[in-house]
Amino acid sequence: MMKAVVQTGFGDPAAVLRVAEVDKPTAAVEDGVLVRVKAASIHIGAVYGVRGYPKIMRSMFKSFIGENGVIGQNMAGIVETVGKNVAHVNVGDEVFGAATGAFAEYAATTADALAVKPSNLTFEQASAIGVSATTALQALRDHGSLQQGQHVLITGASGGVGTFAVQLAKAMGAEVTGVCSTRNLDLVRSIGADHVIDYTQENFTMGDPQYDLIFDNVGAHSLKDMRRVLTADGLLLANGAPAPAGWFGGLDHVLKVMFASLLSRQQGRPFLSTENANDRNRLRELAEAGKIAPVIDHVFALDDAVAAVASVGNGHNQGTSVIAMQSAS
Repeated sequence: MMKAVVQTGFGDPAAVLRVAEVDKPTAAVEDGVLVRVKAASIHIGAVYGVRGYPKIMRSMFKSFIGENGVIGQNMAGIVETVGKNVAHVNVGDEVFGAATGAFAEYAATTADALAVKPSNLTFEQASAIGVSATTALQALRDHGSLQQGQHVLITGASGGVGTFAVQLAKAMGAEVTGVCSTRNLDLVRSIGADHVIDYTQENFTMGDPQYDLIFDNVGAHSLKDMRRVLTADGLLLANGAPAPAGWFGGLDHVLKVMFASLLSRQQGRPFLSTENANDRNRLRELAEAGKIAPVIDHVFALDDAVAAVASVGNGHNQGTSVIAMQSAS
């Protein structure tokens, strides 16, 4: 048996989540890996999955729930057992990666979903290198084609995706402007932003600087407003939208972006990031080289995991919140 965060339905985290004793998972005989989880990170997408909004996506949300209703996607820990065909992961290895049902003392996954934990990071920090870091990397590198010397503006620069985006853009040689609230100005400067804009005091779409790439993690401005501060060949990448509600809430923004991308070369198409072994290893390399360091907002004990998920859902996190597991027996 083990402790885990279990989801019983869709709704407010306090109503549909509980920390319970459930059966410990078993890794697949051929290619499976069982990890003793030391820490797991909470992404805003996990909160949407708990709340079940937008409702039209509930079938997809159910696919993110593991055995016995255990939730969570990204974790770091120590390999407990490996399948007979697993070659590059060994018992006792310190690893990080993806697992369905990561908010638990143990999680079953596959070897391809894991990478060696960066030697200079704690388990809590390593667990945060998941969907947020992958989203930032793929947005800037693959969808934004960010080049050295270009000027990029990142909204939501103090959040889970934003803090990685600021650091990755700097690692790519860009000049970085971060947009955040007053309380986060020093944080965004500390992770490498060349310029910081306080959105409570200044509307960047009315300013003079122009940007080669805008990576928008908030969705508070229209393409028309953004176009004012894009260079002629500049590109807007949208990764943010109003908090989803009802059947289609938030998807209307995605559809508007999709339609706009057909009419304007300055509007990038919506995208979904996909965690994969190559990018996971690239992020590990960047972490070990000191190019990125996960920003941890708060570390919660497993017994406080329901409150942790609710806290992330309230927004305004600095970086990523993490659940640290108690010693698994």
